[in-house]
Parts: sequence; C-alpha cells; structure tokens
Amino acid sequence: MKICFSAKSQDGKIIEQIKIATSADSVLKHSNPYYDSLKRILDNVDVYRITYLSDGLKVKGYMDIPKKPGKYPCVIKNRGGNRETSKLQAYNYMGDMAEMASWGYCVVASQYRGNDGGEGAEDLGGKDIDDVMNMIPLLNNVNRADTSRIGMLGTSRGGMMTYLALARTNLIKAAIIISAPTDLKLAIASTNWADTLYSHLLPEYREDKEAWIKKRSAILFADKICRTTPIFIIQGTADDRVPTPQILEMAKKLYELKQPFRLAMFEGGGHGVHEFYIEVPREEKIFFDDYLRDGKKWPSLTLHQ
Repeated sequence: MKICFSAKSQDGKIIEQIKIATSADSVLKHSNPYYDSLKRILDNVDVYRITYLSDGLKVKGYMDIPKKPGKYPCVIKNRGGNRETSKLQAYNYMGDMAEMASWGYCVVASQYRGNDGGEGAEDLGGKDIDDVMNMIPLLNNVNRADTSRIGMLGTSRGGMMTYLALARTNLIKAAIIISAPTDLKLAIASTNWADTLYSHLLPEYREDKEAWIKKRSAILFADKICRTTPIFIIQGTADDRVPTPQILEMAKKLYELKQPFRLAMFEGGGHGVHEFYIEVPREEKIFFDDYLRDGKKWPSLTLHQ
C-alpha cells in the first residue's frame, strides 16, 4: 500500500479529545417524528470534538465512534462550504455523522484549517487538502478503527476535496461524492458570487485563476484518480450550484477510463439532495457496507452479456 503525499511525523496526532454530551434536543425538537430515532442513535455512539496536527497546525474536527467494543471500518467525512459559516454543527456530529457511526463505522471529519478556532487559513483545495489526508494517520491512533478499511464521503466542496484525495492515495477503499463541482470554471460561471468571494479570500485565485481552477477540477485530473477505488456519485437534477450536465460529463469521463463508479440522479433534488433525506443515507449505507465494510469485489467493467 502507498500514500502519495509527504507527511510530517506528527501529522495526524490527536492532541485534544473532548467527549461531547449528546442530546437529541440539541438537534431536534421533541415534536419531530425522528426524535426517538435520533435518541436511539446517540445512545449507541460516542461523539468527540478533537484537535489534531496537520502540517504542524492545530486543526479542529469531530469524531463519532460506536460505543460497543470492536474494530470498525472508517469513514472520513469532508464537509462542504467554506469558512465559519459552513463549519460542522450539532446536526452534523450529532446527526448524519452519528447515524453513520451507528451503522458500525468510525467517522471523522475536519473543520479544515483556520475554522472553529483552528490555526492557519483554508484555501479550498490547496494546502488544506492535507487536513483531509492527515486524517488517515489520525485513524491509526483510534483504538476501534480498522485502518485497513477506510472510506471517504464528501458533499459539495467536500466532494471536490474527495476527488483531490483520491488522486493522491490508494488507501481509500470506497468513496461517496455528493453534489460536487467537477469543472470549476463552469461551476463559478453558474453563480453570481463565487468569483467575487474567491477573489476576496484566496491570494492564489487572484494571482492565477486558470491555474487555481485547473488544479481543482476533477474532470481534468480524472486519470490520476485511484483506479481501484469505487466511487458513488449522487446528484440532484435541480441543483442550482453544481449544474447537472457537468456531473454527466464527469460520469462519461470515468466510464471512458473504466473507473469503477455508480451514479444516482435524484429527480428534482437540489444542492446536497436534502429532499431525499431518507433515500440518500439508505443508498450510502448499502454502498459502504458492500465495498468498504465487506470488501465486495467490483463487477467486471469489460463489455459482456
């Protein structure tokens, strides 16, 4: 096995781990029909706020682990958005992350450098990709983590981070990517705010937009993605931030490369496909259980009857 990035000896080290008192009240009201279900999930999961080292910086994140003793496959969750406004909240680490942990997975997620009290400054797929990569050695320090089975899940900007990670390592056994831009030029052109925001936030973007875009556009480096990692792409057909045609172009590219992938298009789904909050987790679980937990072999991609 190999990991294609240069790691410092301390990167991934957890230097602070604080257990969070979990409560369904922090996420849902008692009147919510999913309250009892969430309470059962949280009764079986330990949730921690962590600080870990990445490129020598103290970066914040979260970790959800099944309470029952044992060794569990792992999922690195890459959040979407940017800056403090999109940082992980209670509905993440006591909601979707906890639900995934309740399936029998150790789930870790980074806030990315510069957020939530962490050191440094994020740059949307630049040096902060190391904050994702350094969660691989981080998992080596988690007692219940089976690091021979690591998966990754990213939404929106987090999906872009996932594509970047898959081009740097073959250690990810399965990946799920939701509503992720694959052609940054098209994605930026489809909004009326991205160019202004990136110009304000990111020196690299201001200095050379074309280079910045090229580096982060998965459709341009698809041939570098680990060919043994099956990818599940999930997209809503009414996404106003990531135009669906670019997802179809990415699927076409992966097909041509014989990259193992699955594509699910949810009719009328917006960015993040939140309308399908029952169907999407169900499909995520099936995919991870098959290709991450159980190591199911991908079917032959050679044309056959």
